[in-house]
Amino acid sequence: MHFICLMSQYCQNFPVSQMDGSGAKDIEAKPTGNEMELPVLTQPGLGVTTTTVTTITQTGGDWSTGLFDVCGDTSTFLMGAFVPCCLDLSLAHQYGECMCLPLLPGSTFAMRVGIRERFKIRGSVCEDWTAVYCCYPLALCQMIREMKKRLKTQIYTVSTALESS
Repeated sequence: MHFICLMSQYCQNFPVSQMDGSGAKDIEAKPTGNEMELPVLTQPGLGVTTTTVTTITQTGGDWSTGLFDVCGDTSTFLMGAFVPCCLDLSLAHQYGECMCLPLLPGSTFAMRVGIRERFKIRGSVCEDWTAVYCCYPLALCQMIREMKKRLKTQIYTVSTALESS
């Protein structure tokens, strides 16, 4: 019993600190007479930066260019005419797939169906198959043109606001 009394007198001589969950000292209590005053110590922060980015991607409708509309994008047409395998690699990269995807049988057909589904382009699997297997270089050029057009995004950055306490 004598030990508890000594401990309570001993503890009254020192400030009592409370820690928040992060380990930083938030509240320090100092005895003043009969009541305890609990001042809250907060430091002004550096502020919070808030940035909002909105991306708009066009979806729906038909293919933006026809299968035979090769004059609009000359570099794509030349790649499709002379090195369609390189164009297929570029398409896989733009589509977000592994560069080895064009080595798999049916991958270009699968990407065409995927592009049509991703961007909600009207058509059918039969039309996709016919385009890829009957007009392979032209189908590749059309898919590259579509990816270029549809993936042009409009980005709006909202002003950055600093909030400090």
